[in-house]
Amino acid sequence: MSDFLVLAFIILGAGLLAVPIASRLGLGSVLGYLIAGIAISPLLHFLDVDVVSLQHFAEFGVVMMLFLIGLELEPNLLWKLRNKLVVLGGGQVVLTTALVTSIALVLGQPFSIAIAVGLILALSSTAIVLQTLNERGLTRTEGGQASFSVLLFQDIAVIPMLALMPLLAMPELLDAVSHGAGHGGEAVDDHGAGGGISMVSNMGGLQATLVTIGAIIAVILAGVFCTRPLFKFIAAAKLQELFTAAALFIIIATALLMMVVGLSPALGAFMAGVVLATSEYRHEMESHIDPFRGLLLGLFFITVGANIDFALLMENPTNIVALAVGLIGVKLVVLYCLASVFNISGSSRWLFTLGLAQAGEFGFVLLSFSVSNAILPQDLADELLLVVTLTMLLTPALFVFYSKVIQPAMLGGTDKPDDAIAEKKKVIIVGRGRVGGIVERMLKSAGYDPNVIDHNSDHLNILRRFGVHVYFGDATRPGLLHAAGIEEAALLVVAIDGKQQISQLVDYAIRTYPNLHVISRAVDRDHVYELWARGCRDIVRETYDSSLRMGRSAFEAMGISREAADKMTDAFNEMDRKAMIEVADAYDISIPAAENEEYIRRIREMQNHWEAELRDRISRILDDEELEVA
Repeated sequence: MSDFLVLAFIILGAGLLAVPIASRLGLGSVLGYLIAGIAISPLLHFLDVDVVSLQHFAEFGVVMMLFLIGLELEPNLLWKLRNKLVVLGGGQVVLTTALVTSIALVLGQPFSIAIAVGLILALSSTAIVLQTLNERGLTRTEGGQASFSVLLFQDIAVIPMLALMPLLAMPELLDAVSHGAGHGGEAVDDHGAGGGISMVSNMGGLQATLVTIGAIIAVILAGVFCTRPLFKFIAAAKLQELFTAAALFIIIATALLMMVVGLSPALGAFMAGVVLATSEYRHEMESHIDPFRGLLLGLFFITVGANIDFALLMENPTNIVALAVGLIGVKLVVLYCLASVFNISGSSRWLFTLGLAQAGEFGFVLLSFSVSNAILPQDLADELLLVVTLTMLLTPALFVFYSKVIQPAMLGGTDKPDDAIAEKKKVIIVGRGRVGGIVERMLKSAGYDPNVIDHNSDHLNILRRFGVHVYFGDATRPGLLHAAGIEEAALLVVAIDGKQQISQLVDYAIRTYPNLHVISRAVDRDHVYELWARGCRDIVRETYDSSLRMGRSAFEAMGISREAADKMTDAFNEMDRKAMIEVADAYDISIPAAENEEYIRRIREMQNHWEAELRDRISRILDDEELEVA
């Protein structure tokens, strides 16, 4: 117990000291954690701490991160990324592997070792890249989406790599392995590539494939049919900690299932997140898991820094540093070429290129696996382990270079980081276009001063030239809303474009802040019903009021007086609103409107009655007008 407390005290203290300093200097939290790990490395070795085992435990933070990313990606959005996922991601892995393999052959390595090194170094760091993109508000940019697609493909590619690499085993290394050289067995177990709990290790190819497919289908079916009853059952207890336990249980169960069938637990967690992306409990799961994810990722980065073998580095510093810098150079060339081919433009091209130029944490797994399977000699694996670590250590510096040099040089692009919001206010307007702009001007005329947020940098640059103060940022991110003061706000006006984005923001705001008054823009009639189902009760169809005015003008153009046209328009408006409320409870956001039989039946039953009653009211208004004229 005392050993654990001492270790926790050292690690937490180092992180609490280094990360705020690094963040204040604009270096980001990742570099802060890495520096903390380097600083405490001698102390950890003095205390005989098994840093490698600690790192394997902390890598569960990567699993949690991919689950949270999956929660943000609904299946239709993932489908839109399919070309980048397969072609861009596949191209990066194949081209980088080919180039690194060629260089290794030129340096005198045998073909089997050269191709193994190429596969290992082709991967990038999911943990560092996604954490940094999220911190800097760049996840939804073109460069961020392209980076995510490549990282996801790499996580998938680890599976065939682990299956194919044993074919590269060298007979002369088998004796060393049999006498206990290498330390990869544990790492391989931890990542599901093999080990005692594998169901597929002794199966034939077809049988193992069927078991794997069955596990994937089980994850999908469990996510669709089991999670809602589970969370409803837990909600009845009214204990928040049970939500945390349930969310962790889902991640651990999915990761364990994937490991048992020989897949990556991170990939399994991502799949579970995608399946649950449409769940009404998505935001609860996200809020309960995120603190654990942050702590474990911080621990992982600290272990990366602490695991640097400075003694080995000092033995041959020139070669190791040259290999690390050379690897980054090779990846920069490959990534920049791919970005050009895929028309990733502006600063997004450099974000994509610089962000993925390192080796990744799965390199630790593949290196251990290579040693234990007689693919690489131990001394070469130790050097490559140091190369992987150094490239990861240099990555935050590449992001700093991007934000301090590349981004300012291309100011006005679409991947600008979120603005820092100076003051929390009682009214927040999200979207400062045709709708939000008018709302803001009306509120200001009455003495209210709202925080206005918009994500269109070109539009904001124009507004600022006219003296309009608007914050740039993606308001669908909870952190930005927190900075704007949503906890204490009295009113949130949602005036952004995009049906999905509006629904996502309204759902989060109403569920998380039930006392907040939300006024939302709706794209069409079905969107009104969807927002109503999500709990919003102040909804304005974006073309409805202008359509009423046009209808009133049409009445007047046909010779009807302005007074009568106003009454007829009011009658239509009153009947339409009444009809929508009567139908709203039949609308189900999980069923397309054209397939919702109860919704269709309710509308058809009401339609004739509604139209007849409206015609009767309009007729009476016209009759009254004729009597007045007479």
